[in-house]
Amino acid sequence: MNLNFSGKTVAISGVSSGFGVAITKRFLSLGANVFGCDVSDTAFSDLERLGAVLARVDLTNSSSASAWIEDVENSSSGVVDVLINNAGGVAGQTKKPIEQLTDEEWRVVIDINLGSTFSLCRAVVPGMKRTRSGTIVNISSGAALQASMTGIQAYCAAKHAVLGLTRQLAHELGPFGIRANTVAPGFIVTNEATQKQWDAYGQEKQKVLLEQIALRRLGTADEIADAVLFFASNLSTFINGQVLSIDGGK
Repeated sequence: MNLNFSGKTVAISGVSSGFGVAITKRFLSLGANVFGCDVSDTAFSDLERLGAVLARVDLTNSSSASAWIEDVENSSSGVVDVLINNAGGVAGQTKKPIEQLTDEEWRVVIDINLGSTFSLCRAVVPGMKRTRSGTIVNISSGAALQASMTGIQAYCAAKHAVLGLTRQLAHELGPFGIRANTVAPGFIVTNEATQKQWDAYGQEKQKVLLEQIALRRLGTADEIADAVLFFASNLSTFINGQVLSIDGGK
């Protein structure tokens, strides 16, 4: 069966690096009308040349998140068919004991990962309810299922919460024909931050980590994008409230 998103409006957050770039390119290649946002415009020019419509948006501001979805709806068919919540990260933070963590450090990571997901879901649902259709795919993490390799408490808590939100939305929105699922990537080097983290482990710890993966390698951003496409496509029309771990087998 061929995947085809022609005529579909797809909204993707966090498009400037890593998973976001790969996901955006995948949907564009399959005919989707792709609208993306990020707080940084690092990769905008390349994606815009491929046909994506992009905007700089601070998704930690819920009003800005809602306004972006309104702009997308006004610029397209009037409704978002597929929402991909990919924005996230650790805001440059590194591991430290919880007693040394400030309120601001906690808040910013929660807002980037959980707050943005909540705001965009809330914004797209009215349109999806009108058409009684729609798909939400939230990018979580292996840290949604266990302790985070980053050691960052807020990141682990936020990713667990994204999974919980997804399951609750699946239950709430299913009667309206709207599906919500989660992709949980394992450790994948996709940008400067994850490359720095991987390098910091050193050869010995890298070897140990790879031996814990059944396929004995790290994954790629394209492999995450493929999982997102599956959840967004007509290949998964009876799959709802699920989490798909893309980690090579643990």
